Amino acid sequence: MILEALNYAASWPLTPKPFRPHIASSISLLARANRCRAAWGHHEDNSKAHVLSAINGLKQRRTAVVLGSGLLRDVPILELSRAFDTVVLVDLVHLASVRAFLAARRLSNVRLIWRDLSGFDEAVAGQVPEPLGFLRQVPYLDLVVSANILSQIGVGARARLEATGQSASAETVLPALVGAHLHGLATVAAKTCLITDVSYRIEDRGGKILEEHDLLAGVRVPAHDQSWDWPVVPLEEARGAYRAVHRVVAG
Repeated sequence: MILEALNYAASWPLTPKPFRPHIASSISLLARANRCRAAWGHHEDNSKAHVLSAINGLKQRRTAVVLGSGLLRDVPILELSRAFDTVVLVDLVHLASVRAFLAARRLSNVRLIWRDLSGFDEAVAGQVPEPLGFLRQVPYLDLVVSANILSQIGVGARARLEATGQSASAETVLPALVGAHLHGLATVAAKTCLITDVSYRIEDRGGKILEEHDLLAGVRVPAHDQSWDWPVVPLEEARGAYRAVHRVVAG
């Protein structure tokens, strides 16, 4: 708890004011990731390996952008920094602990951008969201990685709609946001790498499925060449009562 409090306090002044409300959730995610280190290891290793495979064969390695860089646990940041002239990390929050890691490794070619990648405000206003349009302004862009962020766009948008009494809009807003992210990746002038969980299931101790849910708001699962299970909530995290397993695809 003390380390988490210090991380929060150190992250506050480093974070632009509009994004400070998201620091607490990032700290919470870090705490869970540390508790579930063993259970999440396979997913994190697979994610890193898929990004590394995307680098292979690139004729030019000038700028790489990572969307949803988060805690960097699923991003091979050392290899990316060595492979590219510039690496740009984009997310709502870059914790002080992440910045300290980058500084300790002397990754001077890594840049941080704070940005809402959802397109939520445009969609709610009835506009066509274009959350990845900013990528057109990134010079010498050769690789874009969407790192386990797509499903979180829908989850976050649903929470925002419920908080403002607009739950009825979810049926139109959520698919629009998921579709906008996929469209942005499909139209960017660079190689892309998408890693996302697409669904999850709740299982009891014996493996019986109790619930199943789609995480892409009904949008068709993107084309992919790999898939695996990610035990986001292992049995020990839920005190042996159940486990939550997410299905991840990578393409």
